[in-house]
Amino acid sequence: MTAVLQIGNRVLAASEIIPLLASYNIIPQLLCESIIDSAVAPITCTAEETAHALVAFYQHWDLTTEEKRQAWRSLYGLTQEQLELLATRKLRIEKFKQAIWGHQLKSYFLKRKRQLDKVIYSLIRTEHRGTANELYFRIREGEQSFAELAREYSSGLEAQTGGIIGPVEFGTLAPNFAQLLYTSQAGIIQPPVPFGEWWLIMRVEKLIPAQLDDFMRSRLLQENFEAWFQQQLSQLSQEEKIWMGVKDKPAQVQEASVA
Repeated sequence: MTAVLQIGNRVLAASEIIPLLASYNIIPQLLCESIIDSAVAPITCTAEETAHALVAFYQHWDLTTEEKRQAWRSLYGLTQEQLELLATRKLRIEKFKQAIWGHQLKSYFLKRKRQLDKVIYSLIRTEHRGTANELYFRIREGEQSFAELAREYSSGLEAQTGGIIGPVEFGTLAPNFAQLLYTSQAGIIQPPVPFGEWWLIMRVEKLIPAQLDDFMRSRLLQENFEAWFQQQLSQLSQEEKIWMGVKDKPAQVQEASVA
């Protein structure tokens, strides 16, 4: 038996590795990472980028001396070149995202902006139309505040916050409810509207436009990357999909959500 890996007192041979990966259900993850590695293979890093990545890698694994580094490489059967690829993997993935989708990020952001914009709004929901009408007129006539009536009458969690919900992204809300909010003037209470089993009274407090800052750029690049990866999985054979645990998703019906 040729030992290739030692875990504690257990020594594993090459012939044992694959069965163990299969029994621990690790092979699907291995294949996923292999798909990514194939895609980023052409992406390179500068000598300076590689050096910085190695420093961070050594610090993370407490490889503070050359002896420790050589022992670590020997333990996992890695050459220095393979170690550098491992250390720079995250950076190369980020470079891959930027190379493939960076040039179209602004147009993608504009396409998604309406869903990414956020809103803070006040809400009262009740099962009874008559109650909703009465509360609406009380607020409109200044008899009681929105917050007071929300705490007393609203049937959702918003009762605990005086009716205030948000900030939340429009894309997380049911489309018809999001449309109501998006077209409402801030500060103006809306007459009761039916929504599923509820009658809703709402008021937009503040609209918060999405900004294409560094955080948003990173998020949108990741969205594109995940969509690309799902496309790669969809191209697998049926046998590979079964092995990977990939299921063809049925059309989803979005649940109505007001919060």
